[in-house]
Amino acid sequence: MNITFTLIAQALTFAILIWFTAKFVWPPLMNAIEARQKTIADGLAAGERGKHDLEMAAKRSAEIIREAKEKAAEILANGDKRASEIVEAAKAQAKTEGDRIIAGAQAEIDQEVFRAKEQLRNEVSAIALAGAAKILGREIDAKAHNDLLEKLVAEI
Repeated sequence: MNITFTLIAQALTFAILIWFTAKFVWPPLMNAIEARQKTIADGLAAGERGKHDLEMAAKRSAEIIREAKEKAAEILANGDKRASEIVEAAKAQAKTEGDRIIAGAQAEIDQEVFRAKEQLRNEVSAIALAGAAKILGREIDAKAHNDLLEKLVAEI
């Protein structure tokens, strides 16, 4: 065998192997590699989107929490204001009721004082009549001297 023929045969066999590999083996390998690269790129992009979405969600949740705190503070302020209004209204109503009760009690006291004065006048006039009867030594007719007794009671 000739070395040239062997070298040409090996070169031809190698060329057929390269053609076969380029035609039938290389495209599926390249497709698999490209698919894997695409999958990895999609995964990385999804990770980036997820990270971005997480940041956006964190910002949004912080905004919602801030708004909720503001709303809660506003509700508390309104509640405090309403409570103060209710307390002030209750105080005003209690003062009005107290004034009314005091006025009623004052009127009742005035009426009792008037009754006591009337009773005292009647008792004083009865004592005065009894004393006058004893002084005069005879009984004074209350019916006969009614006008005189009424003037006496009015003066007392």
